[in-house]
Amino acid sequence: MTRPLSAAAPLSPDVLALLADETTIKVLATRDADGVPWIEIPHALAAGGDGNIHYLELLESSATNRNLVRSLWFDTPVAIALRSADGRAVHIKGTPVKVHITGPLFQQHYQAVRAQLGDVELSGVWVIRPDAVVDRNFAAALAREAAEHPVFVHLDRLAAH
Repeated sequence: MTRPLSAAAPLSPDVLALLADETTIKVLATRDADGVPWIEIPHALAAGGDGNIHYLELLESSATNRNLVRSLWFDTPVAIALRSADGRAVHIKGTPVKVHITGPLFQQHYQAVRAQLGDVELSGVWVIRPDAVVDRNFAAALAREAAEHPVFVHLDRLAAH
């Protein structure tokens, strides 16, 4: 099963830079059959060059791989969190749309993984369509909260004004 590959939410240059930066902490969250979250700090999660995100799964039997297959079959979202060394943070809600287990894209990533890690396998190259991108920087979140919920203010802060 393959879903449309076009990106629903564009990745800004800042998000693309976070994905490209090797020092960025990258987290992929999926859900199992019971809806229990599974968190992975992936070996490789990067912009795919076509507006989508590529996740390289190294283990065929991993919980993440099973959960991504389930997400593809049942159209359930995944979440990606990115945090840079300087504190910038982004949350991406995405949908797995395809997995490459052969072909040119798979071969390109397979050769790169083996060059970096040695004699290892590559189970698949997952294509994740970003459906929503949310700036999770504290300053941006604080501004959003003030704009969307102006009454969410502690009484001691009101008394100080």
